[in-house]
Amino acid sequence: MTTVTQVYAVAYVATMLSEDPEMLEAIVSNDDNLSYGAIISVYIGADDTITALTDNGVDELRDMLADARRSPEGWRTFLEDFVSDPNIIARVNGKEPR
Repeated sequence: MTTVTQVYAVAYVATMLSEDPEMLEAIVSNDDNLSYGAIISVYIGADDTITALTDNGVDELRDMLADARRSPEGWRTFLEDFVSDPNIIARVNGKEPR
């Protein structure tokens, strides 16, 4: 396994991928959705953390989203499976398809 020397906050990953940050947070909130070690909790205070992704995590997430967007049906199924919040799903579905 390679040594991780940098990680990306999920909010920044959302900017990099032009994605909804809350949707990405919902996806990575379950660490089984990406490979082991791709999702990292970064402590920014005694009881405060942010979620960050390694380079591999960003690549996996990018590929996961691209695969899901291959068809409208696939995208709907993906959102139902990975994003439980109906408000986030409605907001993401309201955007232009890619």
